[in-house]
Amino acid sequence: MLHRLTISDLAAKLARREVSAREIMQSCLDQIARVDGRIHAFISHDAEDALAQADAADRELTRGVAGKPLLGIPIALKDVLAVKNQPLHCGSKILDGFISPYDATVVEKLRAAGAIVFGRLNMDEFAMGSSTENSAFGPTRNPWDIERIPGGSSGGSAAAVAADECIASLGSDTGGSIRQPAALCGVVGLKPTYGRVSRYGLVAFASSLDQIGPLAKTVSDAATLLGAMSGHDPRDSTSVPQPVPDYGAALTGIKGIKIGLPAEYMIGGLDPEAKAAVDTAVKKLAGLGAEIVDISLPHTDYAVATYYIIATAEASANLARFDGVRYGARVEGADLAEMYCGTRGAGFGPEVKRRIILGTYVLSSGYYDAYYLRAQKVRTLIRNDFLQAFETVDAIVTPTAPTAAFRIGEKSADPLQMYLSDIFTISCNLAGICGISIPCGFTSAPRLPIGLQLLGKPFGEESILKIAAAFEQDTAWHGQKPPL
Repeated sequence: MLHRLTISDLAAKLARREVSAREIMQSCLDQIARVDGRIHAFISHDAEDALAQADAADRELTRGVAGKPLLGIPIALKDVLAVKNQPLHCGSKILDGFISPYDATVVEKLRAAGAIVFGRLNMDEFAMGSSTENSAFGPTRNPWDIERIPGGSSGGSAAAVAADECIASLGSDTGGSIRQPAALCGVVGLKPTYGRVSRYGLVAFASSLDQIGPLAKTVSDAATLLGAMSGHDPRDSTSVPQPVPDYGAALTGIKGIKIGLPAEYMIGGLDPEAKAAVDTAVKKLAGLGAEIVDISLPHTDYAVATYYIIATAEASANLARFDGVRYGARVEGADLAEMYCGTRGAGFGPEVKRRIILGTYVLSSGYYDAYYLRAQKVRTLIRNDFLQAFETVDAIVTPTAPTAAFRIGEKSADPLQMYLSDIFTISCNLAGICGISIPCGFTSAPRLPIGLQLLGKPFGEESILKIAAAFEQDTAWHGQKPPL
């Protein structure tokens, strides 16, 4: 009954009392029951609690409560965000049995905006992966082809939105983990500027790179969610006290906007159909009034190596807290060392262990300067590339991913090939800027979504949302229904 409807569609229907919040929530629960056995986007969900929240929203609607843009809208969460009295696994065995004692700031903000917050969405363990195959709960499958991956690490978040199991969702993005799965599942995914959205209550992977953002069916919905989530939070030392614009009001025309096209992103490894879709999208943007400018981001070639030094170093430090002492699973041992080894050996999966080992190595005595310190210097060069480019352009356009969704298991045995799946998204996190992925086409056979990435200057979300909305409104790629 409510398939493919957006936040804005449903808000209007709720205001006119054409539908109730309970009916919307029940529709999502019915869809989960119908399709999630094949997709496995959800790790868990509490139907009784979700319907109770919906009934509370209906009572507010009856009283005419105003100023809540998400009132009665079901929003599902990646299993890396804390929700009080709910499990928090991060897709890992090591947090088995852990129940969160508090709400993340973004959860508080969603509730304040009236959202129905429900469900735990599957993910690569501790957000380490590009395919959602690294979850202790099993892989998530792409709604467009269940033999293929949905992207990662927020694969459950993207798949759930694409499959109409929720109206929108939240994910986290450390190197492309919102944008890449959004591209592969044919939805909109937004990574805000570092510091725009509070990370309080987000289980850390790499603290200088992580950022929470929305996945939605349309750019307008992503703008609504971003507005609700953003703002300074004193509980997060990296949260920036920057004013939050009215993002919805920014979705106007793009005549005269300058968009940079970096030569370094149109590389030989880019799938021909993806390249053709992006080329067509760039022409469409020019036709809508944007000025396309050739630019260079000369340190792009170093981004993957730089990222996998910095991210793994920070991961090795952040994940040291999971030791069997304070929370989660514990494997008993004869002494503390044996307990630590047993707990971490049994609790962490292969990819997490790989990154902890690599991160510990690059931080170790004799290697810190050669690897970690040098990577931080290169990171500064990459950020300066973007800042210099933004002196002449308002945004940058690139592919989101080098290929459409690949088959489950296709890259599992080759970590380097898996890491290269994020080649176009990693630089955005290193530079701390904002980025959005929007649908821009499909491959021919099989029919799989292709994503277009728009990158903006720090706190330049208004510009990329404006460009994305103009493209979306003049093309037919959004709102497509997968063959479930």
